[in-house]
Amino acid sequence: MAGLELLSDQGYRVDGRKPSELRKVQARMGVFAQADGSAYIEQGNTKALAVVYGPHEVRGSRSRTLHDRAVINCQYSMATFSTAERKRRPHGDRKSSEMSLHLKQTFEAAVLTQLYPRSQIDIYVKILQSDGGNYSACVNAATLAVIDAGIPMRDYVCACSAGFVEDTPLADLCHAEESGGGTSLALALLPRGGQIALLQMDARLHQDHLDTLIEAAMTACKGLSDVLDSVVRQHLQEVSVLTRDLGVCFSASPCISVRKPPALYLL
Repeated sequence: MAGLELLSDQGYRVDGRKPSELRKVQARMGVFAQADGSAYIEQGNTKALAVVYGPHEVRGSRSRTLHDRAVINCQYSMATFSTAERKRRPHGDRKSSEMSLHLKQTFEAAVLTQLYPRSQIDIYVKILQSDGGNYSACVNAATLAVIDAGIPMRDYVCACSAGFVEDTPLADLCHAEESGGGTSLALALLPRGGQIALLQMDARLHQDHLDTLIEAAMTACKGLSDVLDSVVRQHLQEVSVLTRDLGVCFSASPCISVRKPPALYLL
């Protein structure tokens, strides 16, 4: 990335955005009928898919069972075609294991696991195309999938990255900005209460700049929460219309068996 101007003299970034401007977000819920919950999201050119199974009985060793809450199992992977350089190990490497752990910690802070003792919730996330902010896209996609599965949460959990370029805080970094050599962090937020679910930083940062960078990431997360909320409300309207139409069909043909669309909960 030598010679690439990440921030112009006019204050515009490499992709034409302003410092605090988010990438375009598009999302859909209920993309897979076989899973209990599923969602697909695009944040700029980063694309992620999330599916949720559960709550169900704990699988494997019984020693993993928690008597007062559910176990959350998260698995992160990247498609072999997700980057320009073909990945030999799309899952199971150290980075994927760390990302899986971060996702687990994030959703343990958001999901009301105490409502499902002695059970397990599986969250699988795959990056289909990577252009920066992989953790953020995974968290936001998984949030929609958990809601689609009807699993109660304390709040939306939204994630976004932030970084410094020439002492200017940037929100929602793309790949060019992440790999530009500056300091960056990823933050997951429960926006209504302002609670930070996870804060990850891979490089040193002076204490005087930390609050500024966290504030930029939190502001971006609150903006993302509005986007996710609109996606959920739109999906709920579609489900309500579908349920009403299916109810009419069911009344006319009682011999037809129809799977009921999932309910959506957010506490």
